[in-house]
Amino acid sequence: MSSAKATKKSAFSCEPCRRRKVKCGGEQPMCQRCAARNDECVYKLNPTLSYTQRLEDRIKELEEQLAKATATTTTTPPVATDSKSPISTHSSPSPFGGTQQDGRQQIDDSISRSFRALKIDDKGSITYHGTTSFFNLPSDRTSAVTAVDLHPTAADIESQRRERLVSNAWQQRVLEEHSGIPEPFQTLLNVHWCWIQPLFNFIYRPAFTRDMQSLGPYYSHTLLNAVLSHSIRWAKSDPNTRRILDESYDGGAVFGKHARSMLFEELSRGVCTIPTIQTLLLLSAQECSLGNTTQAWTYSGLAFRLIDHLGIHVDGERYPGSVQFSDEEVEIRHRVFWSCYFWDKIISLYLGRSPSLKHTMVSPPQMMFDDSAENELWVPFGAPPLQTAPWKYPPATAHSASCFLSMCRLSVIFNEILIHMYDPLMQNTESEILECLVAQEPALQQWWDELAPYLKLDPAALPALAPPSHIVTTK
Repeated sequence: MSSAKATKKSAFSCEPCRRRKVKCGGEQPMCQRCAARNDECVYKLNPTLSYTQRLEDRIKELEEQLAKATATTTTTPPVATDSKSPISTHSSPSPFGGTQQDGRQQIDDSISRSFRALKIDDKGSITYHGTTSFFNLPSDRTSAVTAVDLHPTAADIESQRRERLVSNAWQQRVLEEHSGIPEPFQTLLNVHWCWIQPLFNFIYRPAFTRDMQSLGPYYSHTLLNAVLSHSIRWAKSDPNTRRILDESYDGGAVFGKHARSMLFEELSRGVCTIPTIQTLLLLSAQECSLGNTTQAWTYSGLAFRLIDHLGIHVDGERYPGSVQFSDEEVEIRHRVFWSCYFWDKIISLYLGRSPSLKHTMVSPPQMMFDDSAENELWVPFGAPPLQTAPWKYPPATAHSASCFLSMCRLSVIFNEILIHMYDPLMQNTESEILECLVAQEPALQQWWDELAPYLKLDPAALPALAPPSHIVTTK
């Protein structure tokens, strides 16, 4: 260890002192604190004058772009916000169309010049870093990226994409039925597809079941264990399933233990994938159902952070950067973003806390190209039979796609209400609260008026049999 006096003072602390947030003496080649701790003393180079000048030039350029964008928005109709965002299905054109298209395109171009959007990192994973990130070079930030303009041929593109995705979904369903998954795993998976998937849409079923056979990117053992663990509470009504779980799987507790241990092993290795996010969402939902609010809030927060890390909060079609997505990848990223957005509002409402995720002009659209689950037949899988008389629930149309999209639209309204009327910090003035009330009351009425008849329940004329559980929850 060197005990020499400092020969030169550095304008910056060494990295170990910076991490510990302690004063650094700046001695070279090793500061006194690092010498005492036998740490490796590393100084990062000061930014060069030319680099600083480039940053200043970039700031000036962004300020000019912002001024132009602001001037544009004053002469064009406003872009849809959270409270008024239209909801799209496979047959709809771009969610931003009509008189807003020209203004939207100008804003798209301005935003595209401001960041490089999505990239492949050194681990081969898709990631997102904004304009200020030091993971981008100044040349990257200034290079223009033209937003993908889907407006001229949007209907054709969406129709073709829908055909490909729906065809693949039905093919995967047939293969799934012949996959020969042993018990109790098949029962637990069926429970998930029946009771959890239609409402929350955490997992894209065709990709998951396919990759479960091939160990592809949209499956992981961690995610499977989370699915199995979450399904236990519905499956124990079946005596045979309960027996297998009790005899071989500690009543099902082993799945939750494996899911958590493997999850934190992944996080410790810096693994960040879409199955990681889906695992966190499932664990959050499970802990929430058990009343474990600390764990539920923490798991969901991690999922929302990883959404940003993977750039899922950005519409990868309009701002692809250096990443080009397949039809399936676009579909999965759209679904994951909106399932996270929906769960964010649900858990925030449940716990009385501020939501985390925002719906912005660069967010993925509320759109589901693969609507194959819409017309599936739904039966309450695993529901215990009545002891008094034989009873069988007649299969009903699931309407899973329209139900999920309706809940996404409702969650946008929830977000406005939560942040303006129920802010825990009470930062909103009375006038702001009143303004929110005036805006969101008709938005709620519009949501109800536009809700499909098969998703509504009339208290004065209830059906003899309850509709599927996810439709009841929508009410």
